[in-house]
Amino acid sequence: MANLVVLGTQWGDEGKGKIVDVLTPAFDVIIRYQGGHNAGHTVYIGGKKIVLHLIPSGILHPHKLCILGNGVALNPRAFLDELASLRSLGVEVDDNIVISRQAHLILPYHSLLERWFEARRGQKQIGTTCRGIGPSYEDKAARIGIRAGDLLDLDVLRAKIEENVAWKNEILRLASLPELEPKPIFEEYAAYADEIAKYIQDVSLLLARLMREKKCLLFEGAQGTLLDVDHGTYPYVTSSNSTAGGACTGCGVGPTHINGVLGVTKAYITRVGGGPMPTEIQGAEGRLFQERGDEFGATTGRPRRCGWFDAVAVAYACRINGIDRIALTKPDVLDVFDEIKICVGYRYRGERLKYFPTEPWILERVEPEYRSLKGWKKELRGIRDYSGLPAAFIDYLHFIEDLVEARVAIISTGMERGETILIEERLQDLVNLGVLKAGLV
Repeated sequence: MANLVVLGTQWGDEGKGKIVDVLTPAFDVIIRYQGGHNAGHTVYIGGKKIVLHLIPSGILHPHKLCILGNGVALNPRAFLDELASLRSLGVEVDDNIVISRQAHLILPYHSLLERWFEARRGQKQIGTTCRGIGPSYEDKAARIGIRAGDLLDLDVLRAKIEENVAWKNEILRLASLPELEPKPIFEEYAAYADEIAKYIQDVSLLLARLMREKKCLLFEGAQGTLLDVDHGTYPYVTSSNSTAGGACTGCGVGPTHINGVLGVTKAYITRVGGGPMPTEIQGAEGRLFQERGDEFGATTGRPRRCGWFDAVAVAYACRINGIDRIALTKPDVLDVFDEIKICVGYRYRGERLKYFPTEPWILERVEPEYRSLKGWKKELRGIRDYSGLPAAFIDYLHFIEDLVEARVAIISTGMERGETILIEERLQDLVNLGVLKAGLV
């Protein structure tokens, strides 16, 4: 497990932040490879809730190098605010953060245009955070984007901002919106350059050196597989590749350097924003999931839609990511149920589907087929050893493993770091060794 990708198998909010935080002692470098400050990775330490939007969750451990790869859409103001917040908590942030010089920047016109585009969709809104991530990636694909490396030459930065503002003003005129002036934007970003320049490096070159030195890398995904721009429920997706392949393209590391992919999977399923969700639960039962799981967005505060575990969707995620191990989160939310439902298949127009359809016009019409298992009716929170788990819960684990064709390697039984069961002894040994090396015990 020299280099590991950790990503979500559902529509995001699976608990990746906690799992990365738990595994970080076993690794030297933690890398965010896609997404922007639309992500919200939540970690609880000593009862304190810490939400990270851009900086990898590994920053909460001393002596770990944290990297933002070229696949990240970087809002400089959000980055600096997050640094300030971490400093206020006493977290080391000056010599252990690197930004790829190829990471694309989010500028003020990106969020402005995203709000306008989203409003224009009417009832077909995607439900984006409207923080400018999508339009930044649009500029990247259109080859007019501004990158972190451009902050290192103010003449280049000024010229690119002037060119981009001219393009954006043509759109704003068509939308009957006020036009922008390039000078204030340039002055704002020139000021950011003074603070951010020291973090900017060639990340691919840096990672190549670190791997030659036998350093272990952990790639931290944002969002989830079903939100991937290519493999998700398009168009109700994010604007980047949140699947395992994104780890390679998002930081300049070849696929032969990836030694494993761990899929973080919630014991039920949630979704924020628009798009189909076959196992969605309405009414009082859905609200019970929200309340017990605290299912409100870490970034926007929006309530998450909740549903029963969808094995069809998770099996799909395991297949396209090459996942063979799962970290199961929030099973304690299900403690109160007499009966636990699991979606084992879909029916569409009277026939059983043999695959997960990413087309929303199919997915919104499928009928989920459920298998019901007996609930364990015992509080899981605080259980820290596999032998202490209820027999009914073990049956639930094995049933899920068979359906998705991946082993459960980690069980999160609560919010805190210590409320975690590492089933595989080798995994436990690696984490324990890292903790000892860091002097955390």
